[in-house]
Amino acid sequence: MTSALNLTIPDLAGKSVLITGASTGIGAALARAFAAQRARVAINYHSSRGAAEALLAEVETGGGEAMLVKGDVTKPGDCLEIVAKTAERFGAIDGLINNAGLMLGRVPTLEASDEHISDVLDLNVRSVISVTRAARPWLAREGGFVINTTSIAARNGGGGGAVLYAAAKGFVTTLTRGQAKELIGEKIRVNGVAPGVIATPFHERYSDEAAMEAMRKTVPMGRVGTPSDCVGAYLFLASERLSGYIIGQIIEVNGGQLMP
Repeated sequence: MTSALNLTIPDLAGKSVLITGASTGIGAALARAFAAQRARVAINYHSSRGAAEALLAEVETGGGEAMLVKGDVTKPGDCLEIVAKTAERFGAIDGLINNAGLMLGRVPTLEASDEHISDVLDLNVRSVISVTRAARPWLAREGGFVINTTSIAARNGGGGGAVLYAAAKGFVTTLTRGQAKELIGEKIRVNGVAPGVIATPFHERYSDEAAMEAMRKTVPMGRVGTPSDCVGAYLFLASERLSGYIIGQIIEVNGGQLMP
């Protein structure tokens, strides 16, 4: 089977793409994939400086062009700065991937503190609005794309202690469809990708071995996914040539665990 990293999508070459939460997991895989298409990639990170620097070195060693842009996407001011630094370096922003997000702990909804609820919403919901708002003038210049990372949890309600995260991702899914209608008049295409169970630091943090095995058994393909399994959907949605008549759609990447 041919890897998405080995495919050539000509209209992505030279594009400037900002990826939030890009130091590890799916975000890092996307940075590698877009760099392999000769896109210019802004790798946003918050606390994982070492991982971000290692990723930048890997991309540059492979001949790609990338930059690091530190910032906390839960803070609107940081979102403005992330976008401004990207635009200053590349002179344009052609695409935005709102990928930053975490569960922030398994807590039942009615036992969650007000602070915890706000933290989950700030990271998973408000960040998407804030970064997209900041990037909008750049994306509208030539017509660009936004791809939001949602989750299978947006459809199934999430597992134990993950309902707040699932609800936040449900918001992102609905926001994706609504903003697709709001922004297409500016030639900005908005879509989303909903990964299923993917082996990333996310699950290393929140799911033990027994939980991962239980989830694996619900996947018809018989395995959990990898970040590389996800990149093809993002590359497809980023390409005007491949998906120019597609907006407001969510591509489910879950090995058949959910077939809506």
